[in-house]
Amino acid sequence: MSEALWRLTALELAALIRKREVSSREVVQSHLDRIAEVNGAVNAVTVTLAEQALAAADAADRGTPQGPLHGVPFTIKENIDCLGSATTQGLALFANALPPEDAPVVARMKAAGAIPLARTNLPEMGLRISTTNALRGCTNNPWDPKRVAGGSSGGEGAALATGMSPFGLGNDIGGSLRNPAYCCGITSLKPTTGRIPFAWSSVPGMGIAFRLMAVEGPMARSVADLRLGLSILAGWHARDPFSVPAPLEGPPVAKRAALVTSLPDTTLPAATVAAVERAGAALAAAGWTVDPITPPEIEAVNRTWGEILAADVGDMLPALRNIMSPGPVSAMEQLIARFSGEGLAGNQRFVERDRLAQAWSRMFQDWPLVIGPIWTDLPFFHDEDIAPDTGLETTLRRLRFITPGNLLGIPAVAVPTGVADGLPTGVQVYAERWREDLCLDGAAVIEAACAPIAPIDPVLA
Repeated sequence: MSEALWRLTALELAALIRKREVSSREVVQSHLDRIAEVNGAVNAVTVTLAEQALAAADAADRGTPQGPLHGVPFTIKENIDCLGSATTQGLALFANALPPEDAPVVARMKAAGAIPLARTNLPEMGLRISTTNALRGCTNNPWDPKRVAGGSSGGEGAALATGMSPFGLGNDIGGSLRNPAYCCGITSLKPTTGRIPFAWSSVPGMGIAFRLMAVEGPMARSVADLRLGLSILAGWHARDPFSVPAPLEGPPVAKRAALVTSLPDTTLPAATVAAVERAGAALAAAGWTVDPITPPEIEAVNRTWGEILAADVGDMLPALRNIMSPGPVSAMEQLIARFSGEGLAGNQRFVERDRLAQAWSRMFQDWPLVIGPIWTDLPFFHDEDIAPDTGLETTLRRLRFITPGNLLGIPAVAVPTGVADGLPTGVQVYAERWREDLCLDGAAVIEAACAPIAPIDPVLA
């Protein structure tokens, strides 16, 4: 059985280990063998923690189950602190930056019995929607190595898609959990801001945009794994005083879902429209009333997200110029120039954010679920996002339905819907703040109708 263990979900592996049908060592070794087999094609895993992981697996096999993921390995993006492993942020400067303690999300995974297996790649400072850096190199899309795996949690996306990991930890300020899910054909949960504690040991100049819009979250190959991950990761932590111990389940709602198959000034690919329509058909078959809508003020949402992020990036840029590559620095300069001209200033940005959040909350009163695209265009080819004249537009065009999740702090689940022309398709399920349960319920219906499409063997160049 050990040859196929890397194909299973985290929950399936946990059940086998709990029943002692397989050992944790077998599970960990299967994933280490899979990393050795396929990582060379995608460069998703940067460091394996083999010795520590096998020792932890042996300890798990000797003991009694300690949590719902007892003996199950997981992977960790390289900007999340894990004791004994550098939090590199994708930068040579931090190649040996060992953290003083685990991030809350890592500590909670360990407390649930899970075992750190490996670290995964990201762009420099997590500030691109593709995954490459001078320290670790480029992560390829496992479906097409010429294309990006998404970012900034692209290493996690590619590792999960190819069976190198059953469960991963990433983060998201501009789709960084959802972008790789779309590009690689896996699932991810971007939680409500404050649902999961967010704490890093070394981020130069982290400002208000990160506090308002950045989240940690789980990545996996099944919605059930995301639901379990949320239950493990959620809740208040002293290192994030803005984290909230909110209930994981909310009151019943009317089974009404909105479909977003068009956006202003945007032409969605035919495969993307078909994915949203397929998701709507799955919900309708499950008893949901499904209506087409245009969400409120998408242009204003994107503009305000950009203005708040650009203000933070502008404050960080003097320090980052000395430690980041010229291409990403130039892209940040373009971002600042785009959003610091005629836009709102200072507190007016946050007044506008509140106004937009109210508009979306009113929408959720009528349609508790909103289903739409993840990216509004196909995965692009490597480094198109830092092309001098078109890079910023390459990024912003794809994020037009990503930014509401970050600006408004609402939860979203990315779920695959199939494959078109050799690339994954998928949709994003939005709901009101603190209603991850609704997102997961809707995504589970879609997943049941469409079936997971990963893990796969990576396509070779």
